[in-house]
Amino acid sequence: MKNSNTHSARVRRAVTRGLVTATALASVTAVAAPQAAVAAPPAAPAAAAVIGTTDTQRVDAAAVVRLDPSPDVLLLSDHDFIHALWQKARDGGETFDAVRQAAEAAMMSETADDHVRFIVTGIHEAYAVDKQREKDKADAARAARLAKSQALIAIGIPNSPDLLDLSDDNFIRAVMRHEAAGPEVRAAAATALAADQAAWQEFIANGAREAHQRDVANELKELEEKDRAEAERRKELAARTNAAALFRITPSEAMLALADDNFIRELLRAAPADTKGSELYAAAQRAVLSPDPAVWKQYIHTGAEEAYKKDDEARRKQIADANRRLALQIQTAAEKTGVNPHLVATAKKALAGTDEDVAKFLTGESQYRAKRQSFQPAGGKPAGFYVRQSAPDAGEAFLAPLSAASKQTDREDGTWVVLPALNGQPGCYSFESPRKPGHYLTHKDLRVRMAASDNSTQFRKDATWCAKKGLSGSGTSFEAASQPGRYLREYYGDLFVANKTDKNRFDVEKDFAQDASWKIVTPLAR
Repeated sequence: MKNSNTHSARVRRAVTRGLVTATALASVTAVAAPQAAVAAPPAAPAAAAVIGTTDTQRVDAAAVVRLDPSPDVLLLSDHDFIHALWQKARDGGETFDAVRQAAEAAMMSETADDHVRFIVTGIHEAYAVDKQREKDKADAARAARLAKSQALIAIGIPNSPDLLDLSDDNFIRAVMRHEAAGPEVRAAAATALAADQAAWQEFIANGAREAHQRDVANELKELEEKDRAEAERRKELAARTNAAALFRITPSEAMLALADDNFIRELLRAAPADTKGSELYAAAQRAVLSPDPAVWKQYIHTGAEEAYKKDDEARRKQIADANRRLALQIQTAAEKTGVNPHLVATAKKALAGTDEDVAKFLTGESQYRAKRQSFQPAGGKPAGFYVRQSAPDAGEAFLAPLSAASKQTDREDGTWVVLPALNGQPGCYSFESPRKPGHYLTHKDLRVRMAASDNSTQFRKDATWCAKKGLSGSGTSFEAASQPGRYLREYYGDLFVANKTDKNRFDVEKDFAQDASWKIVTPLAR
């Protein structure tokens, strides 16, 4: 099988080289593709060589991302210290999203003052954003759990940790199966389960209570024809139980028998501490201070529900606004680089959509996928050819014809995750395989190939590519960080780090600018 695979690979590459030779290398005068907007770094990018920050400032910055401020770390240049902070923030995942974004922006700068500013104040400001988002997420998770408790109390199902710990969909199933659930609750639950997660959350937050109210109304309508007084009594009890549920209070019979004003006072007295800054609590205070019995009754029957929904809407808006600010920050940062157009497009699409779309975009997996790109010759010739690698070729990179109709695995081999440079160099990037996380486009003996990172300094440098304005006048060219003056070039279909010295067969000057210019396009495998 191994020999068969090797033979197939050689045949395919031979065909590829033939196609490239016939259609690309002779097309020096081909029409250029639109130029990518790439922020070009200086001719010889280098990390800042000075230290403009104190040990105290560095220790404080390191503490944010839990980086060990060892003597070696404290002796790094400001730029390299930021890179160390960035690595820790990246490894920390969503907890340090804003810190990571701010660090990437700082690393892109060649100005020493920008490096100092990030270490002294920028990282702390970004972390404050991250902490607020974490708090908002924790508040949202707690609110979701409390909403389950409210729904159970309103329907008349005993609260239990087992129920509250269920996932949203399983919680709805448990409610639907419970004997206390009426026809309207069961129907609303079934409708929610047939929809998406947003519908599940809405059922828990409001739908269950509202459906139960319809069940009660239907029962009372039937009862009213037989016993109007009993119907009114049950209606009052249902309204009070619902109001108490909004405060997460299971009312006793004695509490339900109180006069309207005293019932509201008892709600205020027994209210959980976290409700005391809410509109629900404030509206109860306003109602109980009124001398008008109609105001008391209105609060119990409809006012509490209206106030609760205002609180719920305010909480959702606060989270949504914070999410949109972060998504816009990510979009803006990606626009400046010019090497992540798919990330920019994905962010714009999310921001043009619903709050749920934005929240989904901000998940770690979604952002990682949005950083995928594919690369084609900037001149567009040969058409339909992309930079790819394959296992039978031992990870060697070459040009090959691919399309949306290609096998998923082939499309993934022609797709790369564009990430900040592994060595932290400003204006530079590393290209990770989406099929094999931890494997990057690098080079050995000037031959470009995909290889697994050993996390060495040399590997990080070899897997770093610095974006420049396309040498042909269009697209983007990528200079090898460990081989200054050598660029990512295709030569007879294979990829090398090359220059124009004629030192090697792929270092010829003819067609060099064209062969070393690339168009960053929509990823073949999203």
